[in-house]
Amino acid sequence: QVQLVESGGGLVQAGGSLRLSCAVSGRTVSNYAMGWFRQAPGKEREFVARISWTTGNTYYADSVKGRFAISGDNAKNTMYLQMNNLKPEDTAVYYCAADPRLAHIVGGIPAYWGQGTQVTVSS
Repeated sequence: QVQLVESGGGLVQAGGSLRLSCAVSGRTVSNYAMGWFRQAPGKEREFVARISWTTGNTYYADSVKGRFAISGDNAKNTMYLQMNNLKPEDTAVYYCAADPRLAHIVGGIPAYWGQGTQVTVSS
């Protein structure tokens, strides 16, 4: 089993920055794909960014491209999401996810989810 624990959420003014962390435990995920998703009140969960632990390749939703950066630290078994120039529409609960198959991250059906961390951006 894989356990994912997010941290780093909070309240920030528009234009500010936050860095989310996702600590991974339970087993090695060195050959996994991982990603960040978010869910705003009254909306469906949506994809934000993903990274291949194997290749380091990354991919972003158009809404965050150029503002957010996903990265991973194998030594710390931790994934990050650096969020810059935050906007009120970025307000959501952010979830990290992991799966041995990239296709499951792409399809929004990963095997493992974290509990989520709240990000609130005030205008």
